[in-house]
Amino acid sequence: MSNRRRLAPEESRTAALDAARALLIEAGPQGVTLKAVATRIGRTHANLLHHFGSAGGLQRALAERMAADITATIGAAVLAARAGTQDPRAIVDLTFDAFDREGAGALASWMILTGNHDALGPILQAIHDLVDQLASGTGIGARPIAEETLQLVLMALGDALLGAPMARALGLSRTRARELALAALLGSDAARQREDDAPASTG
Repeated sequence: MSNRRRLAPEESRTAALDAARALLIEAGPQGVTLKAVATRIGRTHANLLHHFGSAGGLQRALAERMAADITATIGAAVLAARAGTQDPRAIVDLTFDAFDREGAGALASWMILTGNHDALGPILQAIHDLVDQLASGTGIGARPIAEETLQLVLMALGDALLGAPMARALGLSRTRARELALAALLGSDAARQREDDAPASTG
């Protein structure tokens, strides 16, 4: 006899997306299957089909939720950096971490490779909405926010997919891509000034 607690529809959907995000980080996008998610939360395959319709629907819902969470965090960081209360480096780190450690880059690439292009919609829409939200002010550097966002997202995506092996092959630090992204965000002159102002390392 099953002792599983009956969940409200929204509660069940939330639990499934939490499990899917954990599986994405643990096993990569190929591990985000209806069967794996159902097993993780103690539900049935049919239950997840009811909520998402298909594995592609689950991926789209996961992408939509991740994109909303990530852009909200980055948007808050941009506003704080504009106000001078947060280091712009935080924007770079949040974006790179979202695509690398949190799996957004792998998920986006997996959806492209498997032909699930529709699932990219929520990610692109969330980024578009973020740019619209921030468009009333200038970017952190001298360029428009849309251009800064384009460059930063593409650099973060590329770093998530090839950053580690490329850095090793070129004999560069693993964090060098982030440093270059920060320099591009601030403008080379501003970035050099920040380096000049930084305290000398004693290590």
